This record gives sequence, C-alpha cells and structure tokens, in this order.
Amino acid sequence: MKNYFDEIKAKINNKIEVENIEIVDNTHKHKGHKFYSPNKFHLHLKIKSLYLNSLSRVSSQKIIMKILSDDLKTKIHALEISIEK
Repeated sequence: MKNYFDEIKAKINNKIEVENIEIVDNTHKHKGHKFYSPNKFHLHLKIKSLYLNSLSRVSSQKIIMKILSDDLKTKIHALEISIEK
C-alpha cells in the first residue's frame, strides 16, 4: 500500500509544483457501506502547494482529479482533497 501512495505522490509531483503531500487512508471507515470494496481506497489528500493556492478551489481539485483519473477508475473509490496554505 505504501508503494501505491508513493505512486500517487509521484504522479502529482510530476505534473504540478507541490511543497508537501500527505495521504490519509480512510478506507477502514467505510467497511459497512453499500458499495464498499476492499480493492478500492477512500483517500484524503492534504496538499500544500503555492501553485494550487493561486487557483480557485474548483480549478485546483479538477487538476488533481485529472492527474488521478485512471486511479479513480480502478483503485480509488472516494477522494477528498484539501489544499492547505
């Protein structure tokens, strides 16, 4: 799992300038949900980026979603994004 989170960080770092990325795995909180799958993650990305802070919240999140679009189809069920100052 740690290797996969490193892959996510690398994908984001390769596309945009980021000072820090923290990935919180909240998958365990969703085990009882109707569409829960042990093969897909519920993640919270906490990103510190001057670049993303210069954009609107919606634009910043669209960029992250585009970078992770393939992962959202295959490995990520839910994604929460926080752009930190």
